[in-house]
Amino acid sequence: MRNLLILLLLPVLAACANVERLALPAPEALPGQTLTRFASPPGEAIDHRVWDRFLDRYVVTDAQGVNRVAYGQVSPEDRTNLQSYLTALQATDPAQLTRDQQLAYWINLYNALTVDVVLENYPVASIRDIKDGPLSIGPWNRPLAQVAGQALTLNDIEHRIIRPTFNEPRIHYALNCAAVGCPNLMDRAWRAETLERDFAAAERAYVNDPRGVRFDDRGGLIMSKIYIWFREDFGPNEKAVLANIETAAEPDLRMRLQQTPRVKAYQYDWALNDAAAGS
Repeated sequence: MRNLLILLLLPVLAACANVERLALPAPEALPGQTLTRFASPPGEAIDHRVWDRFLDRYVVTDAQGVNRVAYGQVSPEDRTNLQSYLTALQATDPAQLTRDQQLAYWINLYNALTVDVVLENYPVASIRDIKDGPLSIGPWNRPLAQVAGQALTLNDIEHRIIRPTFNEPRIHYALNCAAVGCPNLMDRAWRAETLERDFAAAERAYVNDPRGVRFDDRGGLIMSKIYIWFREDFGPNEKAVLANIETAAEPDLRMRLQQTPRVKAYQYDWALNDAAAGS
């Protein structure tokens, strides 16, 4: 009877995840935006050392391998330094950056803005508690930056700049939404010089972490909701997404994935990646 109930619930669970997927912005470029024109090498160097120091000081890894941020310990000086870093990024003309420099720039801007908006509203149990109205589910549609005269939200940066421009599914392992279920916030800034290496490492880390892919005690495949929210970035259908994930899976996990025809459920933990909660 229990197995039958699970089978009956699978379409319902999938439907819920698909509804969330439909609520996300489509990966379409901002109308008339010119923020993603690339410069020829060598491009323009950006100083990310302030962000490096912030991450090194406040990102801590818990016993489960989750990178958490010690929001409650951030000093007034470091908060000011973070805001100065964000001001410097917004004063940068992305058109003066090469493709890889620009992709690293957008990742760092997104992640630093996310940390900053959490600090502005801390303490909160989840980033989704930071609302702009009764129908708001978080701060993603709030204008948080202005680059080259264009006001930008977090959704603009992710869905209207990065996704339609760079055709890089591994961006979802780099952008951090301040949730435990999200791939880890890296403990240093992203840079053009190490972009490929860091993408590969972030992908392997998440795919082989229970937050990304796991099997329950009945052998059912449980995957992160990022694989259904952004399915078109990983493959045209569930089978293709599984094939994509297998390329980064460790041997034992890869074998189990190859023997599993379908995903049982998609899950995601929206609890804030707060070091105080993970201690």
